[in-house]
Amino acid sequence: MTGSTIPPHHQCLVFASGCYYPSMPDLDALTQNSLIIAADGGMDQALRYDIHPDMVVGDFDSISQQPGADGKERVVRLPAHKDDSDLLSALKLGWSQGARRFHILGGMGGRLDHSLANIQILALLAQEGGSGFLYGDGYVLTALHNGRLDFPANHVGPRRMLGVFSHADQSKGVSVRGLKYQLEGVNLPSTSPLGVSNEFLPGQPSSIEVREGTLLVSYPMEAPQPLVSHPQLIEGGLGLLEPQVSEFLARGKN
Repeated sequence: MTGSTIPPHHQCLVFASGCYYPSMPDLDALTQNSLIIAADGGMDQALRYDIHPDMVVGDFDSISQQPGADGKERVVRLPAHKDDSDLLSALKLGWSQGARRFHILGGMGGRLDHSLANIQILALLAQEGGSGFLYGDGYVLTALHNGRLDFPANHVGPRRMLGVFSHADQSKGVSVRGLKYQLEGVNLPSTSPLGVSNEFLPGQPSSIEVREGTLLVSYPMEAPQPLVSHPQLIEGGLGLLEPQVSEFLARGKN
């Protein structure tokens, strides 16, 4: 590990090495007062937008140039064979620096297994008391655990869909208020597509709440950022960074 000490941050912007699309969020807003971390090949993408990360982490198998040459960023090198993905390692680093809200670019599209793994990571963040936002092609995906999302009044255009799905076997006490289609205190199983194809109403604030369980919520990128709240404080953690070869993988080679 090389580089200087990073001050604590509440918000973290992560550049992953997946797909980037023409429709992008406001990077000026996301970089303001944020810790910026690149996960492996995400370093190339950050530099493409003229953004220099504070930290770079990975096994660097998908990066065009080795990081740390100019000493501007803190570098954490990981083995190629490990349990944690480069993205999860980046989030662990951000969490250790005080970040609890993570905006993730390049985490959707491309390899399906990577996209699914990153959705699992969203659920992990939510269950540990943090929040994560994966930016895709014109949409954002987040997870909500035992809490509530509040969207301010907005004027998102028609046919720009919002979806609410259970990531738990059954999410209990799900309420959707202020949207075109509303629910109140229902139990939503992971096998139900009931929450698909909802819409914001012009000038109307809205909320999504789950009493017990974990929801996945997708919404248009142009919608305002929601406020995330929990009735009870969750003080968890993502665990320690694993900078060595996995015992499980090493065992499998024998």
